[in-house]
Amino acid sequence: MEEINIKALWQATNQQVEKNFHISKQQTEEITRLKVYNLVSSMKPLKLFTILMGVLWVAIIGSAVVNLFLFAYPDANLFFLFSAAIQVTLTAAALLIYIYQIITIYQVDLTESILQSQKKLASLKISTLWVARILFLQLPVWTTFYWNEGMLTNGNWLLWIIQGIVTLSFAALAVWLFINIKFENRHKRWFRLIFGGKEWTPLMKSMELLEEIDDYRDGKI
Repeated sequence: MEEINIKALWQATNQQVEKNFHISKQQTEEITRLKVYNLVSSMKPLKLFTILMGVLWVAIIGSAVVNLFLFAYPDANLFFLFSAAIQVTLTAAALLIYIYQIITIYQVDLTESILQSQKKLASLKISTLWVARILFLQLPVWTTFYWNEGMLTNGNWLLWIIQGIVTLSFAALAVWLFINIKFENRHKRWFRLIFGGKEWTPLMKSMELLEEIDDYRDGKI
């Protein structure tokens, strides 16, 4: 009789332990989901501010470029005109990606599956890298917009050598960054200097937390 009571007690204890473990696991996952949601939401203010500034910039510079093309093209400074056109086009492309990102951020839901959340975060990661690539392509035109015919006719060789070195250096840097800004380089110092802000850190922490949930479900931790 005593042996039966011991077995019943052991089974009841084991069931209670399993129940407590399941509850603890569920609570841990819910807390982690909440952390992920808060981290992703923390990116909203900066994204919205960037979109607002981007819209204003594209509207102002874009309208100026269009007006120059339509009404003052023969007399306009072509260096400024084409540099500004390239710059505003790249900014508009980056702006579209930012709008896509803010829509994705608002779609992140506490109740959705881990896989869905991971897909959205992966999309944010890729688009963030592309925004940086596109914006860095603007570097050369910031060294050409102030060129004018006077520099061509009155400038000396030293001036043009210095200007050429500066423009080529910026162009080379832009191409190098466009090629090398990729997730595999995230641990390198120059990458961390570029992506050390509120558009990247919360995203990385969120991805790590979701990976921890996966590992916890699989019994790895």
